[in-house]
Amino acid sequence: MKIGVGIIGASVGGWAAISHVPALKALPDYELRAISTSRRESAGRAAKEFDLSAAFDDPADLIAHPGVDLVVVSVKVPHHHALISAALAAGKMVYSEWPLGVGTDEAADLAARAEAAGVRTVIGLQGGFLPAIRHTRDLVADGYVGKVLGTTLVGSGLSWSPVTDRAHAYLYDAAAGASLLTASALHALEAVNVVLGELTDISANLVTSLTQAQVIDEGSTIPVTVADQVSVTGTFGSGAALSLFYRGGFSRGDNFRWEINGTDGDLVLTAPGINGNLQALDLRLQGGRGDDQALADIALPDSRFHPVPRHLPATAQGVAQVYARFGRDLREGTHTVPGFGHALRRHRLIDTIERASRTGATQIPAPAA
Repeated sequence: MKIGVGIIGASVGGWAAISHVPALKALPDYELRAISTSRRESAGRAAKEFDLSAAFDDPADLIAHPGVDLVVVSVKVPHHHALISAALAAGKMVYSEWPLGVGTDEAADLAARAEAAGVRTVIGLQGGFLPAIRHTRDLVADGYVGKVLGTTLVGSGLSWSPVTDRAHAYLYDAAAGASLLTASALHALEAVNVVLGELTDISANLVTSLTQAQVIDEGSTIPVTVADQVSVTGTFGSGAALSLFYRGGFSRGDNFRWEINGTDGDLVLTAPGINGNLQALDLRLQGGRGDDQALADIALPDSRFHPVPRHLPATAQGVAQVYARFGRDLREGTHTVPGFGHALRRHRLIDTIERASRTGATQIPAPAA
């Protein structure tokens, strides 16, 4: 039996339209059955684009739809708490985009509600499921680089530059919950943790170098209340060192580069273009070890993508991998896809990074059993 999906926030051209919709269409376990947007007109356009009869401008109607088993919440973070709470109260499974809520308190409340409702949840930290990331993890585990000594990741957030538009202006407001730290940097750090394990201690420097940004389509300016330069260093349980830096905007040089350096070799992940958001990148994996004097491309086998079609674009590939694994979890009773409990731990990691930036190096508490 197919899993019926309803997407809240499925406007044509938006994130859900270029990631969730093609991912669902590529997987036989799922069927997109309903969408909702904030306006009747946009809902109608989406219904036509996605060939659906169930299109709403009130998310409550989507949540109540009898054919919807899994509610996907793909809207601005300040709306997450109310929408997810309503879906959980209706007994529906929920896939929430990251971050789960505006801060740890909202995340903790949603995690508690999900546990009380006894339904499965998914948090959209898809970067850790990208085929290139999973292949890198296994190469490290198999000893490709020997003992890992350290890792360095530098990326560009694309947003958080001195110039924006009204559609993205909310990203510059700390109260909106979606910042360079909570979005771009945390997505990357999630993938780092998947490959190299959890950190045991951390230092950070969060710098708000911009005081205001220009809203170019309005000819106005807005205050900037989030860090546009994020630096995180730390130590893994293995003793290896981490250095992660995210800049707002983009560079005329490299906008994503991740190196893993060990006693016997090196692995490097890069991506072309101005976007440095790992979770939506078409990653190139290269490596060298032993007597190698340079890096060489490492091909990803087709098995790394299965059952997701290899041709899916980067924006949809990671999301599709999450859906594929979640479908298998439901069939087999496993829990390989992170849910709201994992999201809460990542919100607490953000708190630790922010505290470290204010006070200095901080030890990270061990995960609860």
